[in-house]
Amino acid sequence: MAGAIASRMSFSSLKRKQPKTFTVRIVTMDAEMEFNCEMKWKGKDLFDLVCRTLGLRETWFFGLQYTIKDTVAWLKMDKKVLDHDVSKEEPVTFHFLAKFYPENAEEELVQEITQHLFFLQVKKQILDEKIYCPPEASVLLASYAVQAKYGDYDPSVHKRGFLAQEELLPKRVINLYQMTPEMWEERITAWYAEHRGRARDEAEMEYLKIAQDLEMYGVNYFTIRNKKGTELLLGVDALGLHIYDPENRLTPKISFPWNEIRNISYSDKEFTIKPLDKKIDVFKFNSSKLRVNKLILQLCIGNHDLFMRRRKADSLEVQQMKAQAREEKARKQMERQRLAREKQMREEAERTRDELERRLLQMKEEATMANEALMRSEETADLLAEKAQITEEEAKLLAQKAAEAEQEMQRIKATAIRTEEEKRLMEQKVLEAEVLALKMAEESERRAKEADQLKQDLQEAREAERRAKQKLLEITTKPTYPPMNPLPAPLPPDIPSFNLIGDSLSFDFKDTDMKRLSMEIEKEKVEYMEKSKHLQEQLNELKTEIEALKLKERETALDILHNENSDQGGTSSKHNTIKKVPTSSPRQKTYLHLSPQSRLFPGTLYVVMGLPSVILTPA
Repeated sequence: MAGAIASRMSFSSLKRKQPKTFTVRIVTMDAEMEFNCEMKWKGKDLFDLVCRTLGLRETWFFGLQYTIKDTVAWLKMDKKVLDHDVSKEEPVTFHFLAKFYPENAEEELVQEITQHLFFLQVKKQILDEKIYCPPEASVLLASYAVQAKYGDYDPSVHKRGFLAQEELLPKRVINLYQMTPEMWEERITAWYAEHRGRARDEAEMEYLKIAQDLEMYGVNYFTIRNKKGTELLLGVDALGLHIYDPENRLTPKISFPWNEIRNISYSDKEFTIKPLDKKIDVFKFNSSKLRVNKLILQLCIGNHDLFMRRRKADSLEVQQMKAQAREEKARKQMERQRLAREKQMREEAERTRDELERRLLQMKEEATMANEALMRSEETADLLAEKAQITEEEAKLLAQKAAEAEQEMQRIKATAIRTEEEKRLMEQKVLEAEVLALKMAEESERRAKEADQLKQDLQEAREAERRAKQKLLEITTKPTYPPMNPLPAPLPPDIPSFNLIGDSLSFDFKDTDMKRLSMEIEKEKVEYMEKSKHLQEQLNELKTEIEALKLKERETALDILHNENSDQGGTSSKHNTIKKVPTSSPRQKTYLHLSPQSRLFPGTLYVVMGLPSVILTPA
């Protein structure tokens, strides 16, 4: 009895100790995951769990997004998950997405998983037309997307129609031209074939390097009104704040780079942007919804923090990740070189094998032809022997007839009629018999000569038969193919290094190896810049080629704006604009302070930048 009571007590205590949980579904760009979360978990607990599961260390770019009444919101790290205004119906769904974008993807995105997630997200935004992309650039981006998915182009594998089920171009671009899917595939494949040798991560990075120069890349747009009540668009991105006309999301009317903003203050529904240059007027605007105001403020703080972080020395964690990434890149490069050498050796062995098979087949054909010639020679010899025998018999028969004629002539002479007439007739018959005997003798001689000639032909035929047999014997006895040099045996899997042109290369990277790798990377950058001119010429050529098939009546407002910008000389690319943004001097570092006493609502939160020290107090 006491034992049963003790067991019930231990079970009830164990039941009380188990924390309550709820189910969360996390949707990434290429997968879905479900987790059991404790009721007390904050946003950071869930976010860290997702990052650990993905193996992601560059966490500062990402967040967990959810939707409230058609408004986008992000999970706060210091707030309990269930305290957010999310659906309480399980599983609670969040989208793991990039919240902030890098200024230069190639320099800032270190991990391959980070590059892959950005690639998938940017690709979807371009296909969904949330980022405007010109038609010719869309084809180039599609070719890199195909390279990332299918690897190197192989005409025997990637036959016509292999892209029929792929979504590679925005529908706006497809509808703008009188071109069939086969025509689009042909142009994408032409560029795809030029990307041979690029691994998946390299093709995805090339995609991002092109996409980051698009005007709408990385910009979050919000509807606002200025002091006069005019409706405008506010754009927040990695470079600063931009004010757009609602009909033109490509070219901002006013831009405020982060390092030229003195402070941003927020009170109730009004935002105030104060430029660092006091000669420039203060810009004020209002937004409509409280949730939108919070989102604008979050994006301003986060983007400014990353802006400042990029202009400082890398943290120890980032330095470690970059070193690991360089080592991993070097290892993959050597692995690709090893595979390329093995592939080349295999192709050479296959070519040698094909050549030997071709030679063997040729020799078999020669042997067959020689055998057939031998059979024909034997048949000819048999026919000649038979004909010689027949001719010899005919000659004997003619000789016998000639002897009989001679005997008849002698008999006729012996029994000649005494009368003159009979004598004359007999003489005439004798004369005829003599002529006939002479003809028979000549025919006999001719037949004898013909028999001798046939015997000679038979002897020559037998000699030809002997030579054919000797040639066939020579063909069948000589080796069919030369010995092949054996392929090098594969290295045992437990050996960590391999020989490259007689020198041993180890995976133990030294400073000299890193310097050499850096020089190779710089060389690749120079080569890439040299190729950019060729790339631009290709883009212009494609644009000119498909311009005749364009349906002008289907052009969108953004198409018209983009064409006007191009006709006017175009705007500087965002990538070039990044380089023009001056970095803060040591004496004028830009900070974004949040006073511990500040409150968002009610009151005023001042986001101050460009001042060495500022006291923030609530309104």
